[in-house]
Amino acid sequence: MPAKYKSHAATLKQLPTNDQISRPLWISFRDDPALSVYPAHGHAWGEFIYAFNGVMEVNIDQVDYITPPPYGIWLPPHMKHSGLNRTAVSHATLYIHESLCEQMPTQAGILLTSALVSALLLHLKQHPDHQDSAEHLRLLQVLLDQLKQAKLVGSYLPHSEHSHLKEILDYLHQHPADNSTLESLAQRHNMTERTLARCCQKELAMSLNEWRQRLKVMKAMSMLNEGKKVESIAFDLGYANASAFINMFKRWMLCTPDQFRKSNHHL
Repeated sequence: MPAKYKSHAATLKQLPTNDQISRPLWISFRDDPALSVYPAHGHAWGEFIYAFNGVMEVNIDQVDYITPPPYGIWLPPHMKHSGLNRTAVSHATLYIHESLCEQMPTQAGILLTSALVSALLLHLKQHPDHQDSAEHLRLLQVLLDQLKQAKLVGSYLPHSEHSHLKEILDYLHQHPADNSTLESLAQRHNMTERTLARCCQKELAMSLNEWRQRLKVMKAMSMLNEGKKVESIAFDLGYANASAFINMFKRWMLCTPDQFRKSNHHL
């Protein structure tokens, strides 16, 4: 079990990894419970991990790659990684043998995939009995072709092992509606506001305010996909009214929450 999760070992359910892969291209669908973990592992297959609902975290060398729908995480072959599900997650993993990865990125990150990828994954999920059909294999090849064209970006929501900052980030994960000032958060952890600000830039390469905005966007995406009302989501994320939440979401996602929901209604 990854060191960063050992302190929570009593509450985390360890999940089995897919280590017996017999095909160059293979896809797996899983529904994982909240507070579950995948132990560190690696193999000759690259992985594209896509969450239909919920948010997945994949840890590589103490770096967290976290992505909400409708994007996925890319892991090159032989890259040792572990996983954490803070909430229940429904996801797909496309396994791509190293012999097929020549045109895939050699670094891990988030692939900004097209709507076609989401549609293909949903179709494959809805037809689990067709895995031996020629159509199924063709669709997997189309998926691979689409992934080769997707842009790779870094972790959307960085993590930190800095003792005080980690406590703050974990707290905000659990309490996204908390709008405490930087000064207040710093004082709770025996830090000055200036020290906390410096720490965020060094550890996260962004301000805590930006990190919190990204966290709210991720939380909002999951809640939108669960069918929650915009007004309810705004309240859950600490906004005084729906308009303030909508403006924040549109600034980050370039669409309103309702537009996002409609474009991802199949998720």
